[in-house]
Amino acid sequence: MSNTNLSPPQPPEEDAWIHTYHKLLPHWQSQSQSLYQSYQSTIPISISRVNQVDAARLDFEMSAMLKEQLVKVFSLMKPGMLFQYEAELDAFLEFLIWRFSIWVDKPTPGIALMNLRYRDERAVEPRGKVRTGLEGPGLTVAQKIWYCVATVGGQYMWARLQSFSAFRRWGDSEQRPLARRAWMLIQRIEGLYKAASFGNLLIFLYTGRFRNLIERALKARLVYGSPNMNRAVSFEYMNRQLVWNEFSEMLLLLLPLLNSSSIRNLLSPFSKDKASSSAEDDTTCPICLASPTIPFLALPCQHRYCYYCLRTRCAATPSFRCSRCSELVTAMQRHSSVNNLDPKQ
Repeated sequence: MSNTNLSPPQPPEEDAWIHTYHKLLPHWQSQSQSLYQSYQSTIPISISRVNQVDAARLDFEMSAMLKEQLVKVFSLMKPGMLFQYEAELDAFLEFLIWRFSIWVDKPTPGIALMNLRYRDERAVEPRGKVRTGLEGPGLTVAQKIWYCVATVGGQYMWARLQSFSAFRRWGDSEQRPLARRAWMLIQRIEGLYKAASFGNLLIFLYTGRFRNLIERALKARLVYGSPNMNRAVSFEYMNRQLVWNEFSEMLLLLLPLLNSSSIRNLLSPFSKDKASSSAEDDTTCPICLASPTIPFLALPCQHRYCYYCLRTRCAATPSFRCSRCSELVTAMQRHSSVNNLDPKQ
């Protein structure tokens, strides 16, 4: 009875799916757009600050090596002539490094050793199409030119201006107020630049971006060139150099404090030429190894010395011992007269 009263289900209309599609389309588009933007957003990356600082240091060492080799070429010329053109020489070397590295879209030697490269940060930030954090175009032609103007031309002009003002003594010129004002302006600009560089250094240590003011102004950021390449710098030579420098400084500090005669007496039993040395002891001074013009005798051992050699050793060391017999010297006596003692003793 009840089954006969139920009506069969009506089939949907033919265009019902079209109405459902148009109804859900805005919501689907908004969801897909948000997912696409989150997927294509810029991934923040952290570039090692040590690598960036080491790259700058390696570039500086490379310039110093090239300058040293270039100076050797002019070693036979007039002394001091190359010193007048030191600023031009530094600018020429910096230009060569820029010409064969950054201008041809290649990293500098130090940057290449640290697995880094320059990236135009202005082209990366607005687009937001970085997926790994390492993509991005290199520097533009304008950025390269301005980089050369700032690093090569700017440093050259500033060095020449400082040398010219120091040579003309603008800072000591009280009679010319214009030169004095120019000197104060140079000092103020230098102070502002150093303060800005210090502020940029603090920001660099916090964010890890833009080592100097030039890179920050040009938006030239250092990023990794390859994500799977380790740092390829060996510090073995540097470690050996540091050890040798410390050892040489220690020797320079300790050698003047050592008594050469005591060391000679310590090594004298191992000497092979004892007969010749004993023969020379009778005619030469054991300190300066020369024949004394006015010989003096060390008491009580009666060995001959030069007056100044024996006098200075007795004054420097109150407990001076004879270099031949290691006996304590208590006085000195003229060789020609036994009773003529030195009045200063």
